[in-house]
Amino acid sequence: MIRPALISLALILTAQNASATQAERLATSAGTVEVTRMVADLDEPWGFGFLPEGGLLITERGGTLLHISQDGQRQSVTGLPRVARGGQGGLLDVLIPRDFARTRQVVLTYSRPQGSGAGTAVAVGTLSQDGAALTGTTTIFETEPGNRGGRHFGSRVVEGRDGFLYVTIGDRGDDDSAQDLSTQNGSVIRIGRTGGVPSRNPFIDTPGAQPEIWSYGHRNPQGAALDLEGNLWVVEHGARGGDEINAVRRGANYGWPVISYGRHYSGLRIGEGSSKPGMEQPDHFWDPSIAPSGMMIYSGALWPEWRGDFFVGSLKFGYLSRLEAGSFAEEEIEGDSTARLRDVREGPDGAIWYLSVGNGALYRMTPAR
Repeated sequence: MIRPALISLALILTAQNASATQAERLATSAGTVEVTRMVADLDEPWGFGFLPEGGLLITERGGTLLHISQDGQRQSVTGLPRVARGGQGGLLDVLIPRDFARTRQVVLTYSRPQGSGAGTAVAVGTLSQDGAALTGTTTIFETEPGNRGGRHFGSRVVEGRDGFLYVTIGDRGDDDSAQDLSTQNGSVIRIGRTGGVPSRNPFIDTPGAQPEIWSYGHRNPQGAALDLEGNLWVVEHGARGGDEINAVRRGANYGWPVISYGRHYSGLRIGEGSSKPGMEQPDHFWDPSIAPSGMMIYSGALWPEWRGDFFVGSLKFGYLSRLEAGSFAEEEIEGDSTARLRDVREGPDGAIWYLSVGNGALYRMTPAR
């Protein structure tokens, strides 16, 4: 369903930007598309979400949550949790749950201070009617303390069709921890909106295991999305080569750092090779690495030929990767707007929106007129 409020927002933001920039026209397999800058002057943007009344929320890694109202006004939202800024950490993803119109709850992921270190955390707060503040903000989950350094927080959050939150967590630079069920590092977790552990989580009755874990053996998954059947997929950074797309299954082990199609940055071999019984194979991998981040699986609303295709942002090469459903044949959609893409999402009107860290801007892609 196309939301009139979102159409109104898109028209307002497009008009505001018309004097500053012309729409970029890019050639694609589905014909020429137009890319319009919708929000500019962003500082290290990381995630964004669409509000049902027509506005947007955008996270900046330094710790700012921006509310863009339906009439295009921008304000910083107050009431956020304290964020550990540094390295790859900070304020990271944002999720607008399906019941937002009733609850006005917003879900955030971030790196939470933990003594001299930091861990991936999830917070829930209630957005005021004017979009100026989160109230009652509560951290509902944080990884086990003990991690130092600023690497591999993971940190995408997806609302499953079952209503639970699926959150990606990186290995925090400690490779072997991704195979250790006593820590949530290198895993996808499943939790409720209050932080409770669902009864069907696979390791809830396993002695010594963290009950939130849904799958493990991940390196640093920074993209996650549901496909058109509601199945969860993640995209994760490899080392040198070996970036992966994985269909996430309950209790599955995705092999890091025992198996990989990449190598360490030193050039040395990783683990035991590229396969091992009991460990999942990726559905797709890149070599050389593209440094993948946000991921979206497209409905086909405006481009029926792209129905079910995967769209992944590249931080390294600066393009939007379209991967054909089933074959994963790749098309690189590239232009001035695609510099270091951090997040990509489908708008309620079927347009494809993406965040460029390189340009500090949010863009909207539509068929050329």
